[in-house]
Amino acid sequence: MGKILLKNIVKEGVESDILIDGNLIAEVVPAHAGGCSDDMCEGVCVVDCKGKTAVPGFVNMHTHAGMSMMRGIGEDIAFHEWLDRIWQVESKIDDEWVYHATKVACLEMIKTGTTTFNDHYWHMPMAHKAAVEFGLRPVLSYVFLDRNDPQESERQKIQCEEMYRESLTWNDQSVFAIAIHAIYSVREEMILWATEYARKHGLKIHIHVSETRKEVEDCMAQHGGMSPVEYLDSLGVLGPDVIAAHTLWLSENDVRILGERKVNCVHNVNSNLKLASGYKFLYNELRDAGANICLGTDGCASSNNLDMLETMKTSAMIQKAWRDDPSAMPLSEIMEMATANAGVALGLNIGKIEKGALADILIVDTDNYNFLSPGSFEANLIYSAHSDCIDSVICNGEFIMRNRVVPGEKDILAQAKKVLSKL
Repeated sequence: MGKILLKNIVKEGVESDILIDGNLIAEVVPAHAGGCSDDMCEGVCVVDCKGKTAVPGFVNMHTHAGMSMMRGIGEDIAFHEWLDRIWQVESKIDDEWVYHATKVACLEMIKTGTTTFNDHYWHMPMAHKAAVEFGLRPVLSYVFLDRNDPQESERQKIQCEEMYRESLTWNDQSVFAIAIHAIYSVREEMILWATEYARKHGLKIHIHVSETRKEVEDCMAQHGGMSPVEYLDSLGVLGPDVIAAHTLWLSENDVRILGERKVNCVHNVNSNLKLASGYKFLYNELRDAGANICLGTDGCASSNNLDMLETMKTSAMIQKAWRDDPSAMPLSEIMEMATANAGVALGLNIGKIEKGALADILIVDTDNYNFLSPGSFEANLIYSAHSDCIDSVICNGEFIMRNRVVPGEKDILAQAKKVLSKL
């Protein structure tokens, strides 16, 4: 891992030089002030980025990468019918499937500007292998889903412990986490064991929460009128180490609890819209209560793609529409949700371009019609452009895409087609 100098690249409106040393940003200085000194540039890969802009790598805070080859298998059906269909397909997949499906997902994420993804899926070692081969920064969860079967609970406890021990040999770029599928699919005893295990080892806890109205109604019927948020709080699960996906159907008390516990709430707008789970994500209320809000795509079986720019645009437009307020979810906050807020949630120094931060940087080509207007760069990027404006991607100080080229792309797709044909 050497040094990279991005010369004459625009950062926050200022033409700058950005020096990357190893996996860290070593210096960010205005180019017009002389830029990086000659001694800094010795033995450096210099890249002239005139006409391009630097953006922090996007962070997909909730996805199921291994579902990338399940697009379109459950269209135009209600959530719980869709979930049954997905589980039928997932009963047939194996290590080979998850490895190649995750490679397809990694390819798409790189092409659309994601450098870190928070995954919630099976066959974790294969997902890890795929992500490492691409040079991405994966957060990979061991998923507990016992369907209220005590024997399955015991099997999963043993397997989780084995995978955690294996993760201790991973490189520093990969993160092991714990996932609890949901309160309706995991026994209470298992929820408590998984939470205790995560906290004993300093691991993040990734869980679906209040995704549908039915989930909330069923929980209230089964747990003395408590919502999923109230139920999880009564168990002592909620805290700043929890990444709660969806958090869509919330009461005022739920919002208060999530804010007080500093929970990281992940909005997955496209998945929620497509499955008709709901659209009134309480962004303002959660933010003001103290929760940390991030963005995710969910898996390709529900959102159908992993494009964070699309997620950012749709999230903002839906907020403006249902609130009847064009100022809702302003541009600066959308960018934070897709970058820096995720760094806070994961406890990683990512999502910002500054000295000392991990070097996860997108190089955006602004020499096209989407960026001609006098509007702000953020407005043009989020509302006008598409992800093909992302020219190159650096993750952990290494180029993983240059000039829109990811090495081996055609072979990745060819291998995936072979695996898909077996199912």
